[in-house]
Amino acid sequence: MHKKKKIGILIEGDYYEPEIWYYKFRFAEEGFDVHFLSRLWGQPSLTFTGHEFRAPLECHDSFENMEEETLKTYAAIIVPAGMVSDRLRYTEDIKKLPPAVEFLKKAFAQKGIIKGIICHGMWLVAPCPELVHGRKVVVHNNLLGDAKNMGAFYMDQDVVVDDDLVTARTGGHCNVFAKMIIELIHANN
Repeated sequence: MHKKKKIGILIEGDYYEPEIWYYKFRFAEEGFDVHFLSRLWGQPSLTFTGHEFRAPLECHDSFENMEEETLKTYAAIIVPAGMVSDRLRYTEDIKKLPPAVEFLKKAFAQKGIIKGIICHGMWLVAPCPELVHGRKVVVHNNLLGDAKNMGAFYMDQDVVVDDDLVTARTGGHCNVFAKMIIELIHANN
């Protein structure tokens, strides 16, 4: 039996609802198993609210302590737009990387996993600029300086593909971003 491909989408409060709703339905329409991943702080689940409509989204899956073998079962890991990445880059110990950044580093180490970063999602990369150093990216116009400071090559396009990394300009570009991720997943079969 054909096993469904999994897509992990990082989530936190103040997410951009139109983007997240689009992924939820578009990826499922493609036959992918969509998992929202977050830091659950020892809880079995957390409910996050969106930015525009305060819509609730319940998350049951944590990226914390995810085994390498489990991570390898994902076809793509997506860092969405909005304030999600800013909230996820919190760490209680400033001598340690935030758990979400540690998880992202593990995902970047897996060439077979597509990494998708859209809009302000690049904030999550800031503690580990080596992840995008020397790579072609696009970010929200407000993060142009951030991308350049990380040593990335900014491309003035709505969506940019650099091998296993897909970036997009804004949450409003989630449709072309998702389309590119879907195409890459199918090409990797």
